[in-house]
Amino acid sequence: MSEPFKLIRIPSLKTTADFRSHCATLGIELLCDEAIATGVSSPLVQPVTNVIINGKTIGNRIAIHPMEGWDGTTTGGLSEEMRRRWQRFGESGAKLICGAEAMAVRPDGRANPNQLIIQEQNKAGLAELVEILKKAHKEKYGTTDDLVIGFQLTHSGRFCKPNDKKRWESRVAFRHPILDKKFGITSDAQVFTDDEIELLVADFVRASQIAWNVGADFVDIKHCHGYLLHELLGAHTRPGKFGGSFENRTRILRDIIAGIRASGNPIEFGVRLSCFDMVPHRPDPALSHSGKLGPGIPEEFAHCLPYRFGFGVNESDPTQIDLTETFQFVELCVQLGVKILNTTAGSPYYTPHLQRPAAYPPSDGYQPAHDPLIDVARQIQAVKNLKARAGDKLLVVGSGYSYLQEYLPHVAQHVVRASWADMVGIGRVVLSYPTMLTEAAQKGELEKRLICRTFSDCTTAPRNGLISGCYPLDKFYTAKPEAAQLKEIKKSVGG
Repeated sequence: MSEPFKLIRIPSLKTTADFRSHCATLGIELLCDEAIATGVSSPLVQPVTNVIINGKTIGNRIAIHPMEGWDGTTTGGLSEEMRRRWQRFGESGAKLICGAEAMAVRPDGRANPNQLIIQEQNKAGLAELVEILKKAHKEKYGTTDDLVIGFQLTHSGRFCKPNDKKRWESRVAFRHPILDKKFGITSDAQVFTDDEIELLVADFVRASQIAWNVGADFVDIKHCHGYLLHELLGAHTRPGKFGGSFENRTRILRDIIAGIRASGNPIEFGVRLSCFDMVPHRPDPALSHSGKLGPGIPEEFAHCLPYRFGFGVNESDPTQIDLTETFQFVELCVQLGVKILNTTAGSPYYTPHLQRPAAYPPSDGYQPAHDPLIDVARQIQAVKNLKARAGDKLLVVGSGYSYLQEYLPHVAQHVVRASWADMVGIGRVVLSYPTMLTEAAQKGELEKRLICRTFSDCTTAPRNGLISGCYPLDKFYTAKPEAAQLKEIKKSVGG
């Protein structure tokens, strides 16, 4: 039995030479500039010229990914924590708010009972959030003329918990031989019918009109992380017009866009896409002991071959990725007039190491089975290939950068300069350090005490019914009573 590998912590790599040497030891291509470029010489401060959104030229190459805060009201409205988060988005200096908050298009599609819902009764609150963000941005940077704001629209599908933080109320695209057991799918009645999907299309159309009315420049039609529209991309075994062929599995995107355009709504379109996946993973039981999670290993899948239950995954060996259909999806987006492709990978529920490489797992995850830089490099290389296919017709945003920590700006500026992606997106790192990339491009250095160390508390907290935030580094959350609760929860799971 092999023991877990010894992780080399990023802060122990004191120079860019050390970082490059470590990457070479791992056998990965993760190119890193010697120094952080500043001022007009920084690729990160250059405007985006190949794609115009709602008449605007995006003012720099920094994007913020959409996030769920698990901290709205039970009717899907605003909270003070949410207002603060959107203010910090505005203060970040990012010129593309690539979804801001994952918004359920109807109440039963929420991933938690406190998720924001984009519906008529919450319209004033949504307008307030946009105003908070724009006001903060203008006060700090002088203008919002080059700031583009999107709303991410979603139905959580298999991961719905709309009424109780501890009770799944899953609706799925198809029966899955591994995930059904993990998430309590026991009946075909939990599978969406074609008629129900058509009603859901109308919900996306209505939500898009609200987004336009309250000031969003685009809607992100969410196809990632195992949520419903992403799951439909992998519905090879589903009968009917939303399953089987690639054309059928992408029908809902075409129908949503056609419905929005038929309604007269001029809003622009983006898609956040899990561009590859793998078979679900679990902690290795042989190396899990004393409450300590073992490293991630694939679930048993021999009975599932050929593996026809995912997207961007090799059917013969689902521990490997396959971008063939992802390339087709990129071409479809261009045909449909989608302007922004915000990339990601896998799912935080069953392949978190692909989605958000981290040193420390959330309470329902697993320890890294290998250096997380390998997973960072995999995403960057995949996006490089997608960008080469898309050319200038699609604005491609890269993801998975948080684990780079001190070297995030060095790698990010190289990626943009080399046209491996048009923009670099940052997500949970924003919770502790909203201005990270903006300050890097201004000063050529980072405030190290604010850098996210991928402790995963922002995921462990909501997985256990608490609001999401950076409990280790953001004093706003450190001072909350939930911080003490989180410590006890982590002790109980060996975290």
